[in-house]
Amino acid sequence: MRVSKRGEYALRSLINLGIARELGRPMLQIRQLAEKENIPVKFLEAILLELNRAGYLGSKRGKGGGYFLKKPMNKITIGEIVRLIDGPLAPISCASVTAYHPCSCPDEAHCGLRLLMVDVRNAIANILDRYTLADTVEVTLRKMRRDKVPLPFLETKK
Repeated sequence: MRVSKRGEYALRSLINLGIARELGRPMLQIRQLAEKENIPVKFLEAILLELNRAGYLGSKRGKGGGYFLKKPMNKITIGEIVRLIDGPLAPISCASVTAYHPCSCPDEAHCGLRLLMVDVRNAIANILDRYTLADTVEVTLRKMRRDKVPLPFLETKK
């Protein structure tokens, strides 16, 4: 399993939207997210649209518009976002829960590679499904405050 750039940008955007919400800015413009994370705007637009269609984000058009978190942060797991953007967590298809396909192994039930990859998939899923966006935002803000890093998105609207 590997998180793609698309998956990474989706997660970073959600984390930034969560940080902004916690700091009293429930909505951000694409430009703000793109500049903060150095993400190409057009690429980010496609990612945010996918998150919007999946029900994680809402959007408002026009002046003062932007994107906002539609679901509560404690109801969004990191695992579900990775699956949405990048697909199954299993390294091989015969170890997948959500996208199982039999492999060419003649004895799948006793295949050492499959048994190992099921363990890998379960370890990854257990971690990614345990952490919510709320957990990730809280840890990020705590570390930023501890390290006295300037908090983002506190400037006034232009």
